[in-house]
Amino acid sequence: VQLQASGGGLVQAGGSLKLSCAVSGRNFRVEHMGWFRQAPGNQRELVATITGIGSTNYAGSVKGRFTISRDNAKNTVYLQMNSLKPEDTAVYYCNFVSTTKRAKWGQGTQVTVSS
Repeated sequence: VQLQASGGGLVQAGGSLKLSCAVSGRNFRVEHMGWFRQAPGNQRELVATITGIGSTNYAGSVKGRFTISRDNAKNTVYLQMNSLKPEDTAVYYCNFVSTTKRAKWGQGTQVTVSS
C-alpha cells in the first residue's frame, strides 16, 4: 500500500489550499479514509474522514473550513482547506481510518500558514 500526499505549501492566513492523496495497493472505493496532521511538538491528530460512500466527519477545529472528498475512479482523496489559520500549520497525511488497516505513514505534505 502506498499513500502519496501532495498540494501543501505556504499561504497567508485566510487563504486556501487543496491537498490530494493518491492511494494504491488497496480496494480504495470501500475504504474509510482520513486526513491527519501533525504540528511540531504535537501528536498526530485526525482532522477529517470520509467513508466509501461519501459520508464525512470533521474535527471541531476545522469544521466549516475544510472539506474532504474522494474520487474513487482516481483512487484519490482530497482536502480542500479554506480560511486557513496559523494554527493549521502542520504536516498533513492521509491514511486509512481503521487502526487495523493503517498503512505505513508517508512523508506527508507541509502546510504553513503565515499570519
